[in-house]
Amino acid sequence: MALLVVCLLGAAVCASAQIKEDFVSLSSNQDGQEYPKANSQGYVRARILAPKANEVQLQINGILFPMTRDADGYWTGTSTQPFDEGNHYYALVIDGAEVPDPASKFLFGSGAERTQIELPAHDQDKYALRDVPHGQVRELYIHSNVTGGQRHLFVYTPPQYDDDLTVRYPVLYLQHGYTENETGWSRQGRCGWILDNLLADGKCLPFIVVMENGEVTKRFSPESRTDGSMNEAAFVRFPAILLQDVIPYIDSHFRTLADAGHRALAGLSMGGMQTRIIGLAHSDVFSQIGLFSGGVISEKDLQDNPNFLKNNKLTFVSYGSREVETPRGQHPKEVVAAVRAKGLNACYYESPLTAHEWQTWRRSLYEFAQILFR
Repeated sequence: MALLVVCLLGAAVCASAQIKEDFVSLSSNQDGQEYPKANSQGYVRARILAPKANEVQLQINGILFPMTRDADGYWTGTSTQPFDEGNHYYALVIDGAEVPDPASKFLFGSGAERTQIELPAHDQDKYALRDVPHGQVRELYIHSNVTGGQRHLFVYTPPQYDDDLTVRYPVLYLQHGYTENETGWSRQGRCGWILDNLLADGKCLPFIVVMENGEVTKRFSPESRTDGSMNEAAFVRFPAILLQDVIPYIDSHFRTLADAGHRALAGLSMGGMQTRIIGLAHSDVFSQIGLFSGGVISEKDLQDNPNFLKNNKLTFVSYGSREVETPRGQHPKEVVAAVRAKGLNACYYESPLTAHEWQTWRRSLYEFAQILFR
């Protein structure tokens, strides 16, 4: 046991000696806040004033790291492992209570309002706020005939939308993942900035994006499962809401090209699963689909849904490379190649060195948007 402790301590010292002291403040910090910070390797350092606390820990993606207190009551801690580029959820655990860090900007993710860290990425110009013409993200409330209540959604319109009132646009319906909501794509996903930058660089066509809440009910309402699994209503009621409420409203209130050839559906994780189900069943409504970490279209899907092969113009499948390092079953790239051989216009993209996370999905949207509505 003593030898084990010595070895562990030695490993910790070696690991800490390898951490570069080139930490910088993050763009996700509140204005004027120095911490949290990250270094060029992806290690994160946080600091908070909590003079009466007995223990404070840094929590990133559910992983806890110790923090130490100085004589002035400030607790500081550095992660003992690096994290991928891009967005991650984190919190501080103070005497057992998980709390947001007041030094960081808040957003809704993983089922709650929480704080985030935005680690600098080598390709962050793709989704950065640049000095280019910007579209608008419009916040809407609409009545749902399916639920009898109000639906909350966001709509991105391209920069030139209000310049010429005779022009009509294709529409992408873009869905979030499990325990996220309709704010995810415009906030964590940077959807608007991605499209603004692509348009400014001449890499995509202008189109409208609609972002709805695919969870349908609150996580812990009587209609939701209580075992921690996905909400059944997300797969039972949401298709009806999308088809009967959302699409008719968008087509009647925005200048859309209201036909299947100019209508696409995509989503991440649970939203990708929803896209797969709806896309297969309603290829007469959506001619193009994007599955971001949310499944694939298989040869059996083509056999069971013959109209899909006839109607679909584009099927885009993507994953983070870390998600498919040890694939369960056939590798999604191989599945895509098989349906391509059957005549489906299917594409596969793999985000390098990312997992089931927003950086994967930002890159997926960036790639998908360039071939959409071509």
